[in-house]
Amino acid sequence: MYFFLRNLALQDLGIASVTVPKSMINSLMNTRHISYFGCVTQYFLFLSFEASDFSLLTIMAYDRYVAICHPLHYEMVMSWKYCTEIVIVVWVIGILYGMLHTTGTFSILFCSNVVNQFFCEIPEMLKLSCSGINLLEVGILVASIIAVVGCFTFIIVSYAVIFKAVLRIPSEKGRQKALSTCIPHLTVVFMLVLSGSIAYLRPSSNTPSYLDIGLTVLYALLPPLFNPIIYSMRNKNIKYVISQIWRF
Repeated sequence: MYFFLRNLALQDLGIASVTVPKSMINSLMNTRHISYFGCVTQYFLFLSFEASDFSLLTIMAYDRYVAICHPLHYEMVMSWKYCTEIVIVVWVIGILYGMLHTTGTFSILFCSNVVNQFFCEIPEMLKLSCSGINLLEVGILVASIIAVVGCFTFIIVSYAVIFKAVLRIPSEKGRQKALSTCIPHLTVVFMLVLSGSIAYLRPSSNTPSYLDIGLTVLYALLPPLFNPIIYSMRNKNIKYVISQIWRF
């Protein structure tokens, strides 16, 4: 689990690093400029980290399933070699997805170079198209929706089986220990899916608004920010520090 968490932390750091520094620099310099190559690079890296992040969250659901439902087989099933191979595949999937999406989007002819967001994101880039979305980008978008729905369904089914197994644990301490490893992961998944759905499924508007920027911040920055906090709540030292802060 901690091996996967380290990789999740790297992906969250990557998501924040792709968008925040450039936005801060532009804010300090009172400009909104980004080069074409910079926009392409930002688009590619953001999508790559997001795709690998969600893929890893899906694998972590399977990891929790094996650990709780088949604990005696855990070391054999989730061996160090197997976990390493899985993480490599996750990173490769993220990179390939970023490459395909970037190729599909930037093969479109743009009518404007004004992006009404603090970074180059999918909905805003597609709004700049002169001739609509090409077939390659449509195919990628449809495949993305199918993949997200499939991964989310897999996570829900995995946790349905996990919670059924947890309820059969005789001791209350055992149930609490099992749930303490599941709730943070499930919270992160729901936060990412919910914020992403709100940001991408909302009705598009041609006029920029603070609501659009706020919703983009919700899915692009809040999950990477809260992931370490959510998982750190299981640490006794951090719990003690937080309890001391609340007393003041």
